[in-house]
Amino acid sequence: MKTTTCSAMILAFCCGLISSALAQPAPQAETTCFESRKGASEVVKRDLQPGWPNVKCSTKTGAVLWWGDPFDGTVPMGDMPLLEKVPPGHAVVKPRSEKLALMPMCGTACHNGVGPQFNPPKLPVGKKPAPTPTMAAMVPDLQNLQHGRGRIWCLDCHHTTQRNKLVDNFGDPVSFDQPQLLCGKCHGDKMRDWRDGIHGKRIGEWASTGKKRWFTCTECHNPHNVQDGARNRGFVQIAPETPPQLPKGMKDAKHELLHGVAQH
Repeated sequence: MKTTTCSAMILAFCCGLISSALAQPAPQAETTCFESRKGASEVVKRDLQPGWPNVKCSTKTGAVLWWGDPFDGTVPMGDMPLLEKVPPGHAVVKPRSEKLALMPMCGTACHNGVGPQFNPPKLPVGKKPAPTPTMAAMVPDLQNLQHGRGRIWCLDCHHTTQRNKLVDNFGDPVSFDQPQLLCGKCHGDKMRDWRDGIHGKRIGEWASTGKKRWFTCTECHNPHNVQDGARNRGFVQIAPETPPQLPKGMKDAKHELLHGVAQH
């Protein structure tokens, strides 16, 4: 009798646990939206402060419409020719290298300088892109490389031995967080316009000397299929939308003139 009573109590307790678990609301899926183009700088929606989201996303396209703090997750841009007069820390970028999951793997798993089977002793004789099946599977847009209209190949942009780096005119490695140092090799006019604020995208303080987040070349342009788009050039255009409503309780957007969230 005691055994039956004990078993019943255990069964009831387990049923209670299961019912409690079932009654709990399922965790909400994360909302991720892109900032300039899909697959480049994507951001997960979260609250910087109660009722103050870090971004507002378009329900139509999934693009960011508004930044609660334009400097969230940014770091100083680093050395940039002819920008020596910009006060330290006033030009910031959002680092992307840690999000490029394939790049660290390329540099450590295959092209690591260990063994001829992983790091061939000599480069291919021809310079026409000929992706191997492994590379084509990992990066599908390499199969139809449009950049340069057939006049450049992979190692004009990627470092010969450090495949998790880009390369400049001197053969020195360049971080994926500063692709402008690579793109400027061929696109000097665009580089100049980007540096002067004519080309590209920036957010933050609108004063000419204020702190701004600079969007780098590959945040807007896919370097492998740059000829995409209805006009067969540039990147796919996004239809403009009306400005989003400010968070509840926010009277105006004066926070855009200063840093959105106080630094501690």
